[in-house]
Amino acid sequence: MAEPEQPTRAGFVALIGAPNAGKSTLLNQLVGAKVSIVSRKVQTTRTQVRGIAMSGPTQIVFVDTPGIFAPKRRLDRAMVTSAWGGATDADLIGVLIDVQKFDQEENTRLLERLGELKQPKFLILNKVDTVAKEKLLAITAAVNERGQFETTFMIAALTGYGVKDVLSWLETRMPLGPWLYPEDQISDAPLRFLAAEITREKIFERLHDELPYRSTVETEQWQQRPDGSVRIEQTIYVEREGQRKIVLGEGGQTIKAIGQAARKEITEAAEATVHLFLFVKVRENWADDPERYREMGLEFPKG
Repeated sequence: MAEPEQPTRAGFVALIGAPNAGKSTLLNQLVGAKVSIVSRKVQTTRTQVRGIAMSGPTQIVFVDTPGIFAPKRRLDRAMVTSAWGGATDADLIGVLIDVQKFDQEENTRLLERLGELKQPKFLILNKVDTVAKEKLLAITAAVNERGQFETTFMIAALTGYGVKDVLSWLETRMPLGPWLYPEDQISDAPLRFLAAEITREKIFERLHDELPYRSTVETEQWQQRPDGSVRIEQTIYVEREGQRKIVLGEGGQTIKAIGQAARKEITEAAEATVHLFLFVKVRENWADDPERYREMGLEFPKG
């Protein structure tokens, strides 16, 4: 007799943590493909990004939230609100902590606020390959004393170490029910959004020391051509003319390099030949424009 099929499960897991804890890197490892931008700069994830992973008969929808930090500007406040909102809507919450920074103020504040979230939580200690075993055990005990966690995982998101253990555990922790997305879908983000995020990542990689956070990318046009290729026009918005010159570079060399790197990755994501055209425009105080927040999927904070 054939074995009866296992019942399907599906649910949401929010990944929360301080900026640069490694949430985007972990999400990409869990899903097995790039769905969230990764940068050495903190606070690069601005809105909730969902990545979809399959483990046995279970579909797990991971929500990569913006890093939780002390907000100073309007955009910061919108990002932190989005992070807590993503956690509130999930079935389970994975709290990610970089073991090298476990006692920093942002992690202390995060652990203090966890009581506000009623969902079950589990702890993920990242970059465990960077500290000695004895110190790691002490960190694990110290963090567990400050929060109620069902279990603790020790991982190195960059290499993938320990990531499969997280998936295996979550396989039986999701609610029984039908899958929420097709089996082969890895993200619910539209390709237009993902393409803009890829270009934004390439800007960070190229100009992380020169350009402040206050730049954004919007996909203005996505045109499917008869030969199957895609023509994409994107605008990079900065706040000052000086920043526009930095993005363009001498003789347009910088924007050319950004475009080439972005086109390569967008081509992989779109599974089609991509013709990418980048434009740089100055839009003063774009970070105070409600329309830009809607584009990023963020709520515009009043005041």
